[in-house]
Amino acid sequence: MLAYTYLSKGKFGLVEKPLPVIAEETDAIVRVTLASICTSDLHILHGFVPRAEVGVTVGHEAVGVVEKVGRAVKNVRPGDRVSVNVETFCGECFFCGRGSVNNCILPDGGWAMGCRIDGMQAEYVRVPHADTGLTVIPDGVSDTDAVLAGDILATGWWAAKIADIEEGSDVLVIGAGPTGICCALAAQLKSPKRVFICDIDDVRLDFVRKHYPSLIPLRSEETLAAMRSECAHGGADSVIEAAGTPETFRLAWQAARPAATVTVVAMYDEAQILPLPEMYGKNLIFKTGGVDGCDAADILACIAEGRLNTAPLITHTFPLSRAEEAYALFAAKRDGVMKVALDCTR
Repeated sequence: MLAYTYLSKGKFGLVEKPLPVIAEETDAIVRVTLASICTSDLHILHGFVPRAEVGVTVGHEAVGVVEKVGRAVKNVRPGDRVSVNVETFCGECFFCGRGSVNNCILPDGGWAMGCRIDGMQAEYVRVPHADTGLTVIPDGVSDTDAVLAGDILATGWWAAKIADIEEGSDVLVIGAGPTGICCALAAQLKSPKRVFICDIDDVRLDFVRKHYPSLIPLRSEETLAAMRSECAHGGADSVIEAAGTPETFRLAWQAARPAATVTVVAMYDEAQILPLPEMYGKNLIFKTGGVDGCDAADILACIAEGRLNTAPLITHTFPLSRAEEAYALFAAKRDGVMKVALDCTR
């Protein structure tokens, strides 16, 4: 089968690999129909993810059809259309029991697929712990509707869940890329008064205006003044940082009101510094880490009910055979790209 593979730092390539097989009785084999490219894949390509293993098939966001299941798998069966979770987890250990599935104690727990074990930018994928790693897609939900549920929409859902968003509050999301928009859409489900979203890129802000008019777009340089003048208590009640630059990291705590929650979901290329003397007295709560992707069923239900719509984010689709071209477009942010999908049936 064809599989897009991490060959060395700075180099991915499409290679032929053997079809995956059931290795454990809790495994499933999924025929991938649609996968997507994520910024995290670019972090692997550039060598910023030390635990990523050379030779691994990349990709951690996909949908497909179950082909085979191990004897212990109960929740899915061959023929089911499924969303594949970004994380593998047992669902039973101390951390899973607390919803912290990213910290699952299994050797292949947490973010493994497309990083430490073969991922989803391929014609087929082996999914360990299939009962927690796969979620059946409701009838009427297309592949395009569902493809982001396993990762960036899960990230947005998780960010909104931990951001202490209260009904009637003001929320600021920093970064109007795909992850930021997913965070903003999930935040709206918490019934805030307003959700602001900022970026330095006018193309992305125009995208928000066109496809998500209920969000309030702001240029990054006007955001701090807007939060101080428009929010009742001198800043946003909850801030979600989804951009990942030193400037946006700083803006996140500056734009928050005193005693607010700042949730950092972005990945950074280098360490960031908390200037504690400057922020002393704001009494901020910081929350950060990797997504706990255990809410796929709820996310897919919201999509089926029409309460979440991320299909506009898939701006470009390429066959798997043109993965290199797709990555080049995504990395360069050309042609108004948001998310690029790979049709793994072609």
